[in-house]
Amino acid sequence: MNANDRQAAANLQRLRQAGLTAVNVLASPGAGKTSLIKRLIGSMRASRRIAVIEGDVASSIDADAIAALGVPATQINTGGGCHLDAEMIAQALDKLDIQGPGVVFIENIGNLICPAQFALGESLRLVVASVPEGDDKPVKYPGVFTTADAVVLNKIDLLNHVEFRMDFFTQGLRAVNDHAPFFEVSCRDGLGIETLVDWLANALNAI
Repeated sequence: MNANDRQAAANLQRLRQAGLTAVNVLASPGAGKTSLIKRLIGSMRASRRIAVIEGDVASSIDADAIAALGVPATQINTGGGCHLDAEMIAQALDKLDIQGPGVVFIENIGNLICPAQFALGESLRLVVASVPEGDDKPVKYPGVFTTADAVVLNKIDLLNHVEFRMDFFTQGLRAVNDHAPFFEVSCRDGLGIETLVDWLANALNAI
């Protein structure tokens, strides 16, 4: 862990020198990390350079989807590992070889436990939950929500179709993190995306 923290600090310094800010996107499998990143790219690419590091156990499906948008993307396959680490990010940055001003989105492995423990060199952590997963995630997995700089609840277009107690979710979130902004969005139809983009733009400008 100490070695990882040293590499994460080096990554952060490298990104700053390049005029880049990294955003670590954490969520369960299927919560909509890639869909959210694609929405953010669509709203932010006119004002910032954007690149994406995709983490998956296997395949390049998500990196290919990002690259199809004309955005630099590189894939990390862990081959079974449950999280990305700072050394993986350093190697991915070598492959991207980009300069800012801009943002690098890091889509972490779909997992609410291991990724929370490993700094990557990010300046912001964006934790994504989704309505179909259920309303108990902040209670069951407090660690990842505690570290969040912002929390996004995706797939709110499904609220009328599944059992989801919004008050229980928000109470659980605020019990472990009383300061992170909370955004309700639907990547499918774009609801709430611009509010999130406005916050993210301001947060990036403040770094």
